[in-house]
Amino acid sequence: MPQPLVLARGFMLSSSTGCTMPPRRDLKKILIIGSGPITIGQAAEFDYSGTQAVKALRGAGYRVVLVNSNPATIMTDPELAERTYIEPLDLEHLEGILAREAPDALLPTLGGQTGLNLAMALYEEGILQKYGVELIGAKAEAIRKGEDREAFQEAMRRIDLEVPRGQLVGSVEEGLHFAREVGFPVVVRPSFTLGGTGGGIAHDEAELVEVLSRGLTLSPVHTALVEESVLGWKEFELEVMRDHADTVVIITSIENVDPMGVHTGDSITVAPAQTLSDVEYQRMRDAAKAIIRELGVETGGSNIQFAVDPKTGRQVVIEMNPRVSRSSALASKATGFPIAKIAALLAVGYRLDELPNDITRKTPASFEPTIDYVVVKIPRFAFEKFRPLRNTLGELKDELTTQMKSVGEVMAIGRTFKEALMKALRGLERDVRALAGVRTEELEKKLYPNPDRVYAVMELLRRGMPVEELYQATRIDPWFLHQMKEIVEAEEWLKTHPPKDREDWRFYKGLGLTDRRIGELLGKGEKEVRAERKALGVVPVYKTVDTCAAEFEAYTPYHYSTYELEDEVWPSQKPKVVILGSGPIRIGQGVEFDYATVHAVWALKEAGFETIMVNSNPETVSTDYDTADRLYFEPLTLEDVLNIVEHEKPIGVIATLGGQTPLKLAKGLEEAGVRLLGTPFSAIHQAEDREAFHALCQRLGIPQPEGRVAQSPEEALRLAPEVGFPLLVRPSYVLGGRAMQVVRDEGELKRYLEEVYAPLEERPSILLDRFLEGAIELDVDALSDGQEVMVAGIMEHVERAGVHSGDSATLLPPVHVPEEALKKVRDYTRRLALTLGVRGLLNVQYAVVGEEVYVLEANPRASRTVPFVSKAIGVPLAKLAALIAVGKTLKELGVRDLDPVPPYYAAKEVVIPWIKFPGVIPELGPEMRSTGESMGIDQDPYLAYYKAELGAGQRLPLSGQVRFIGEGLEDLKALYQEAGFALTEGQDYDLLISLVPDPELRRAVERGLPFITTREGAWWSLKAILRARESGLRVQSLQDWHQKAPRG
Repeated sequence: MPQPLVLARGFMLSSSTGCTMPPRRDLKKILIIGSGPITIGQAAEFDYSGTQAVKALRGAGYRVVLVNSNPATIMTDPELAERTYIEPLDLEHLEGILAREAPDALLPTLGGQTGLNLAMALYEEGILQKYGVELIGAKAEAIRKGEDREAFQEAMRRIDLEVPRGQLVGSVEEGLHFAREVGFPVVVRPSFTLGGTGGGIAHDEAELVEVLSRGLTLSPVHTALVEESVLGWKEFELEVMRDHADTVVIITSIENVDPMGVHTGDSITVAPAQTLSDVEYQRMRDAAKAIIRELGVETGGSNIQFAVDPKTGRQVVIEMNPRVSRSSALASKATGFPIAKIAALLAVGYRLDELPNDITRKTPASFEPTIDYVVVKIPRFAFEKFRPLRNTLGELKDELTTQMKSVGEVMAIGRTFKEALMKALRGLERDVRALAGVRTEELEKKLYPNPDRVYAVMELLRRGMPVEELYQATRIDPWFLHQMKEIVEAEEWLKTHPPKDREDWRFYKGLGLTDRRIGELLGKGEKEVRAERKALGVVPVYKTVDTCAAEFEAYTPYHYSTYELEDEVWPSQKPKVVILGSGPIRIGQGVEFDYATVHAVWALKEAGFETIMVNSNPETVSTDYDTADRLYFEPLTLEDVLNIVEHEKPIGVIATLGGQTPLKLAKGLEEAGVRLLGTPFSAIHQAEDREAFHALCQRLGIPQPEGRVAQSPEEALRLAPEVGFPLLVRPSYVLGGRAMQVVRDEGELKRYLEEVYAPLEERPSILLDRFLEGAIELDVDALSDGQEVMVAGIMEHVERAGVHSGDSATLLPPVHVPEEALKKVRDYTRRLALTLGVRGLLNVQYAVVGEEVYVLEANPRASRTVPFVSKAIGVPLAKLAALIAVGKTLKELGVRDLDPVPPYYAAKEVVIPWIKFPGVIPELGPEMRSTGESMGIDQDPYLAYYKAELGAGQRLPLSGQVRFIGEGLEDLKALYQEAGFALTEGQDYDLLISLVPDPELRRAVERGLPFITTREGAWWSLKAILRARESGLRVQSLQDWHQKAPRG
């Protein structure tokens, strides 16, 4: 047994967890199920909660086994749990792990809906009983009552709490019958689905037929709740904890700015609640305590949602999640109370009054948090990625409903609602002024629930629309509307009354106005405003998040800025490094970048530096109060980051690990005299500026596809024939392939320039590259210290060139690339890294045609494949990159093998949330659309691919009927028939292969059937099916795979 006191590298156990011996001595080994690939409705918050729980349980002396198919997470790091299984989250693989590991207990409440559903299935199939595994944290009965809509309603009636009138139905007829009784609109909530999948609001019978039939199909038990609508009511949530001694604490209240009808994950939310009277709040607290007791959630965190009728004050209970949820992550970050950690310890029998609060070290965890600030969360959406695609319903609407659609969120802390709201809006990284030029009647059309509503409201307030009218149109509580009105009134006043003294400045800055915005209103530049403000000595002070409204001293340096007088940050003597996080998760910049920044923090902490994390994302491990030495929960804008740097005076800033968000700040930071650690800005610029990069490749004799750079649409049309069609067109400087397309003739190019390029804000230059038809694409991650270069991983893409690298399945090491070509790839990568002057990570993309190798692009920063490659080769690349940034060399870090190739194959497959966007027909292209990924490892490349497919939810059938759609598929049809599959033209198939965007693909999405849209995918899948038939199920931990790999 390992020594219980040292956790993963970089974690020492704080004395706080080891205060009493755990009551459950009979449990030795605990299994935790993760939530799988990141998708809408289930994002990084479960990595954060799982990581916290593993650390806490190992700290208390338990052995922990973890299973999760998602490699982009901290929780699947081999140092974290004792045994880590990166395996598909399904019953067979879980049974294999139970048989192999024989744990005593399963903790099901930390893996989101996926983990909860799997735990229930293991329980119901008798698998837990067979292996003698106990469910801890939430008993099956409590889970069933919380998740099964009918059981939940019955329980509420027993304790005299109102719920919206509803009926559980198993058919469309029953649903229609009930709706006629209570009247439209009605809400449809399918049983046991995540993020409200398949649910919706029906305003009439036709809509009900459509929504309900979809919901019944998607529910694993084929039932749904149809209930009376509480549309437009106010929505509240309480985050509640209970221990087995029946102590119940309310961690915080959360109020939704958007009224009922918008999923809470898609709403702007505020903590603590702002518009409840004390009496109403006490009533809600009492109800929450009664609910958690009635449902029998013995221990851990729960989230309970309420609706309040603004006219009568009638309060109804909407639902409860008997597990750690997205709101728990928000509540943890908002209060500093580590819900997941405490939930894990309560599950093994601790009581709340035995666990000290890490932040104050004086108060126990049974002491309810109180906060003296306001927290605002705003979601981030990705409709623009799915809108251009063909759609069976005509077009994709950006209306927000009870089915969650946001891909990430930003959180901000301020002394007032105004300040927190304005900080959160700038943390979203969207251009807020975009609506200023829109006509008033157009703006009034944007008052339905949609991602732009808050901007439309602010703009209409600027134009004098009365609060009462806005309330009628939006049902946003007038208190919030008045707050926004006061902000726009202050902006108007500012135009004619520029700030004269410190008081004036503090007033305007305290509203959350940026230097840039003040400049816009006064007709000055941002730099000029900044200089004037600093000349008067007006700089932010930093307050501490302390769980107790400053009643006790706080030991955790977790800070936010505000424009007051008293600063609460302790001075310190150690050399400091600032690491910039990646802000809200979005498509193209996901949890992979958070992983890289967390690794940097751990490595630098271990090397004796004081680490300072700056980030605005509440879902992530990077913003956990015990990850870095200091956490600044701030927007990632130049102004906010410079304020922190001036306050902390670090030796430097690392901007190359958090994706494009911090990279965009690199230039401004360098101009302001801030030292960038690692790769210099000149190298970043040389790689990202196409012309400079092209010149570099020519100098080095590295082939590139023929290409041109155009400064305007007119020039693009003139230059296109010189390169020749088909062309790959894209704007320079983008992330996640925003607005990238393959065009096959002049007409398509014209359409691209009008529809895709014209709406872009900044008018970047336009890149035209020859599109290499049928090339194999490679992705390479390398690590350079300026003298030596480690080519850490070469990945072969399954899908051919033309599919964004972030959306392609990949294999490491490559399977179909000749050795001659791989030699060139290694040589070109080394020469690029050394010539660019990279100090840290570099990602290069190549296209291979036969033995010819062409470089497509090079990015001198952490890429989204870093966690995958690190886990495949067993080397923590981001940690090494951080140490190189502060001056270490690969030799000093003990890296001997500069070309590691594991003796097995690792495959990665992506998850794209097609189901969340009504009517969208799946299609892969140069624009990235995936939100997450799964990983499979095996000695055989095709079995590794098979596991990755299962992990991504693509359940490839081993036999049955296949339907093909499209021309020229005779060769594939013959191969599938030879393998014993029957071909069918009808609806009754087990696998759909359609190389054209056919509406049948949408039907496959809604029926949950596997489908393939590329020729390569069909070929790889068949090879995988053939191998899977021969081989039995094998599960093996990541630690065991790594033992096979040659080290050093």
